[in-house]
Amino acid sequence: MIKVQENNVETLDVPGRKLKWLFHPDDKHSDHFSMNVVSIASGETVRPAHAHPNEEEVIYVVSGEGRVFIEGEVSNLAAGTAVLFPKGHKHMVQNSGIEPLKLVCFFTPPVDFNQYQYFEDIDFSR
Repeated sequence: MIKVQENNVETLDVPGRKLKWLFHPDDKHSDHFSMNVVSIASGETVRPAHAHPNEEEVIYVVSGEGRVFIEGEVSNLAAGTAVLFPKGHKHMVQNSGIEPLKLVCFFTPPVDFNQYQYFEDIDFSR
């Protein structure tokens, strides 16, 4: 059994969010997925816009509310919502609420930051 406790995982300060990799490709726990937990403070936006050229991502909103940008389309997020980011689709998430927005992010196949494709020119304004 491989068990990971979120509170025991290093927190990374990444633009617009705090991130904890619960399952990362370097850990060699899984050949088929990676997973992280993200906390986005009120008013913050995950930046820059990015895509995963070879991976699908599903985010699940644990708590809070916000907005999601996928390929120019914007939609609201609330606790209990799951969103699929297809391979290669540019996306961003923004916390539009007053509480932290907490997400769990699943990737298949596994991904790390070196595989992200970044798009600095995309703006996701309020």
